[in-house]
Amino acid sequence: MIQIKSTDEIALMREAGLVVARTLELLRDAVAPGVTTAELDALAEESIRTQGAIPSFLGYHGFPGSICASVNEEIVHGIPRPTKRLREGDIVSLDCGAIFEGWHGDSAVTLPVGQVAPELCRLMEVCEESMWAVFRQTRAGMRIRDLGAVVEGVITPAGYGIVDNYGGHGIGTEMHQEPHVLNHGRGARGPKVVVGMALAIEPMITVGSPATVELADGWTVVTADGSYAAHYEHTFVLTEDGPWVLTALDGGRSHLGAALSSREPVA
Repeated sequence: MIQIKSTDEIALMREAGLVVARTLELLRDAVAPGVTTAELDALAEESIRTQGAIPSFLGYHGFPGSICASVNEEIVHGIPRPTKRLREGDIVSLDCGAIFEGWHGDSAVTLPVGQVAPELCRLMEVCEESMWAVFRQTRAGMRIRDLGAVVEGVITPAGYGIVDNYGGHGIGTEMHQEPHVLNHGRGARGPKVVVGMALAIEPMITVGSPATVELADGWTVVTADGSYAAHYEHTFVLTEDGPWVLTALDGGRSHLGAALSSREPVA
């Protein structure tokens, strides 16, 4: 069942979203050659707990980290490890979730490690833009697959592979709820988007083939051909005034171009 949020519930989700946003900003500053993904994980857990929240990922179906840290050909669900040391020219996807008073926020960003190749900068740019395009275009009455078609409409002309079967999801009192939001518009159109619906939009794209392999650790998903991948995610809710990006520090104002200042001051 799809969970529709009240104004008070959205306010709690915004608090969870801000915990995630602040944590990812902290991690953004910490990413550098020589840093291990385990060090980033410890920093994230401390940040989340210091803000009065609980890491969503830690212990989720047995996952051992507070963040997912996926490097280069790793697409998603990378386990933070003390042996995984970032190198100049890498790209790393950091996926972070937090629970605040029973409500979840979930966001991911792909970051360069030092100076990276221009083609990887372009990969990250296109992936992020496909996510923001969804937020700018979402209106009540659209179908869930219409959102996936927006992602596809940005990614496919740019020549990148769209990872199939993985995607976004509903979110609220659980991290993963109905509906599943694929990053393409193929197939059935799905339920309608309505005011009060909260979704995590989560494009994952590859330089080469979108085919995937899950590693023996039971979590890490990599590209089958070893090509690099990018992954972005934000949690948003559709309000009467339009989309509100709950895991963006400014509520998405800088990307949406919407007058959201009446909701709250910029964090």
